[in-house]
Amino acid sequence: MTKPVGMEVAVAAAEAVALCNIDVAACYPITPNTHIAEHLADIIADGRIDAEYITVESEHSALSAVMGASGTGARTFTATSSQGLMYMHEILPITPAMRLPVVMGLGNRAVSGPINIWNDHSDIMLQRDSGWMSIFADNGQEAVDMFIQAFKIAEHPDVLMPINVNMDGFQLTHVVEPIVFPTQAQVNKFLPPYKPFASLHPDHPVSMGTLGLPEIYTEAVKARDVVLVNAKKVILEVWKEWEKMFGRKYEPVASYKTAGAEILLLTMGSMGETAEMAVDALRKKGVKVGLLKLKLWRPFPYDEIRKAVRGAKTLVVTDRAVSYGGPGGPVCSEIRAALYDQPNRPEIVNYIIGLGGRDVRVEDFMKMVEGAPKAKKSGDDYQIYGVRE
Repeated sequence: MTKPVGMEVAVAAAEAVALCNIDVAACYPITPNTHIAEHLADIIADGRIDAEYITVESEHSALSAVMGASGTGARTFTATSSQGLMYMHEILPITPAMRLPVVMGLGNRAVSGPINIWNDHSDIMLQRDSGWMSIFADNGQEAVDMFIQAFKIAEHPDVLMPINVNMDGFQLTHVVEPIVFPTQAQVNKFLPPYKPFASLHPDHPVSMGTLGLPEIYTEAVKARDVVLVNAKKVILEVWKEWEKMFGRKYEPVASYKTAGAEILLLTMGSMGETAEMAVDALRKKGVKVGLLKLKLWRPFPYDEIRKAVRGAKTLVVTDRAVSYGGPGGPVCSEIRAALYDQPNRPEIVNYIIGLGGRDVRVEDFMKMVEGAPKAKKSGDDYQIYGVRE
């Protein structure tokens, strides 16, 4: 095992991608993901890895370029944020439809308007139904680990689907953390060369991305959904292999001090570590509270959520995006669907927090937990926390 090194997380993410021996990258820089694009371009320009960096004029072209490269059998990577992800929207659903295992880094950021460059999850939530696998990192170490895991998951012959690795913009991408990198030999052992099922080659012509007439379109959509649901089995296998090889455990729903908890707090992304401090403080006050951290967003871990909340009286779900005119936060909407037909399910309280980079402190999480009974009695499906009215 190597010693930890202090490194900005976005730069560390680019180093992790380089360890995966990618063949092609195309990234259009956008805050807060710029440092991933810049550092990966430097790595390739310096000849540290044998790869092509395609300079493009937009995010739409970036994803189009890596899709074309992936179709030829190349291991590919792109990265973006916020409006850049919005600009990719037309191409996003085509990538899983063509079963191309593209890996994307997302430095999560609010979408306009008003114009805002800081963190929340409104960018990925607007693209959640595009058919990509989606995982969230708590910290820099998890981001590095997840990028390496992502290639293995996406390229598994039973999956062959794209995946995005989510890192909270600025709050994670721009902080310096101690990170342990696996050696190149370890990554080579964990992540063998990509073997595509089919690839574009003039000597062996195949068709990709063809027309789907009404007689076949429904079957194609179902096939994509089945593959995405079944990908969880592969994700769990890869995470288990990672734990065995590197000693760091990954689960769809990680827990913190949940033994005997009557109230559970649920977070996704970098706020999990702040919430841990709130749980510690509340436990000292005698509050029976624990924390759940959602790592796997697509495919959604229904079974793991149902098991994790068993025995709890109240579940406080935090969201960092709004489903406008709908049920509140998209994460809570998913949780409610998972628990709807479960006997003895906990009361659910939904807070929408940290929009556009607004700070959420330890004491805020404590107030959300302590205020959950009153919030439930209000009859509202959700509350946007901390709004000045």
